[in-house]
Amino acid sequence: MPHINLPEGYPGIRSLFMYSPDTALPLNNLVQTLLHDPATSTLTPGERELIATYTSSLNDCTYCANTHGAIAKYQLNGDDHAVKDLLAKNVDSALVSEKMKALLHIAAKVQQGGKKVTEQDIARARDEGATDKEIHDTVLITAAFCMFNRYVDGLATWAPDDASVYDAIGKQRASEGYMTKPFLVK
Repeated sequence: MPHINLPEGYPGIRSLFMYSPDTALPLNNLVQTLLHDPATSTLTPGERELIATYTSSLNDCTYCANTHGAIAKYQLNGDDHAVKDLLAKNVDSALVSEKMKALLHIAAKVQQGGKKVTEQDIARARDEGATDKEIHDTVLITAAFCMFNRYVDGLATWAPDDASVYDAIGKQRASEGYMTKPFLVK
């Protein structure tokens, strides 16, 4: 049960965006830039969604982990092997590049606290081919998703149990981005 009176039928952050449209616009702009816009990062939208998925999984945010996992699956042409590993918090066995593994290790450190990231973490990512921009984007996505996850869970928003809901959201967001009409669960 949400801690505040939220519009019914909208899961997770979508209910919060319906409740507070003034904050929804800048937050949607942020997530659109961080995760969806192809020109803003050398990481693919699918790779960026994997960072959001993993961060949300580490934060035990069911709604965000499942939503961004579904989006990542669609961004990665239906391949959900990496998503399943990241939802299970198994980075080292995930079917992603060594560069992505190094970036996801940085994400795990940022999720614990920004000062947990070490020079060795950065050196490993660079050794695997990560650019400064990709390291920057990983840290920013992780920090933003720590905020989004706390927003969603701090107000006890509704997280559906039905995997098909997340799949439908994932398909919509992967193709349309984050600036479209919120997903209504009937």
